[in-house]
Amino acid sequence: MPAVVISAVRTAVGTARKGSLANTPPESLAATTIRAAIERAGLAAGAVDDIVLAESLAGGGAIARHAAVELGMVRVAGMAVNRHCAGGLAAVGIAAGAIMSGMERVVVAGGVNSGSFLPAMQQRDPTSGALIERWLPPTHPDSAEAPNRDMSITVGWNTAKALGLTRQELDAWALRSHERAIAAIDAGRFKDEIVPVAIRNADGDQSMFATDEHARRGLTLEKLGALAPLHPEIEGFSITAGNASGLNDGAAAMVITDADEARAAGHTALATIRGWTAVGIDPAHTGLAVADVVNKLLDRAGRRTADIALWEINEAFSSVPLAAARMLALDEDRINISGSGCSIGHPIGASGVRMLTTLTNDLRRRGGGLGVAAMCAGGGQAGAVLIEV
Repeated sequence: MPAVVISAVRTAVGTARKGSLANTPPESLAATTIRAAIERAGLAAGAVDDIVLAESLAGGGAIARHAAVELGMVRVAGMAVNRHCAGGLAAVGIAAGAIMSGMERVVVAGGVNSGSFLPAMQQRDPTSGALIERWLPPTHPDSAEAPNRDMSITVGWNTAKALGLTRQELDAWALRSHERAIAAIDAGRFKDEIVPVAIRNADGDQSMFATDEHARRGLTLEKLGALAPLHPEIEGFSITAGNASGLNDGAAAMVITDADEARAAGHTALATIRGWTAVGIDPAHTGLAVADVVNKLLDRAGRRTADIALWEINEAFSSVPLAAARMLALDEDRINISGSGCSIGHPIGASGVRMLTTLTNDLRRRGGGLGVAAMCAGGGQAGAVLIEV
């Protein structure tokens, strides 16, 4: 029997370091979403077999296990998954596989990221031997075409060049992303999927954070066009802070179980997981990997692009979904209908499950169908998950 999702939640996404979640550690974000996912599924904590959480750049440890203990679930193991940006999608695949194999009955899958709590790492410079501080570890061997700490080149710029995407096209996609996210916020479409987080401000006053804060109101093409390129020394460089995702804080979690188990227990299946996969690619072409992973996923699942009602393609940079749309001949109006990384934000470990949560709800509002969440990932990778509502 297939694996099904019986609850899916996320926090609102905060802007790292200066936003509402800047003082909330990732362990707390994870515990908040895990607790809410289990409660909304109508399960006792003891029914959970495992927790699988994606985390990226968190500095080691297993946040899933930390959260389990914090919630009093001391008999529940916790696994950390790191496929960089696509880690959340990988966590869902791992959970679904464990369920479908019959070895587990209930698994919480999710992801968490806190750009505000990124640990500084001391690394030795390979040339000088001096100790230096960096927050981003190398994801692949360094080269001129793929500098291993600069995804604005390996993901954003190289993708735009390969498809001939102009600065105007990149900015227009980013603007559309913000407009769609703001429209979704104003219409209350995210309300049911967001679990509020208790936060304290600098004065110690407590409040509840429940609205994505990265999306910009009043944004225009003129404002986006006025932003300087991130690498002005590279002729024609078209990647800016405006057509890139942000540095963000957030978490997401879903409860996954067997379809028969859910039916017998009276649980409503929100979505059925129909497939998942990942691919590797030359790191210089990371942003092009979405087309590869989508083709592999649909081939393995016996589906075509025409079968897919809605797409979530992460906007690590706006060039990524634009390139995927051109390479796969997709209807751009069915991609990221509620915004994505440029607007909602990109809390790295959490983004995959955030995307699947939003995709599930958007499909349900539209009467169901198939949906794909796909994203490229650091080091020349991509992941994708196929669901049916």
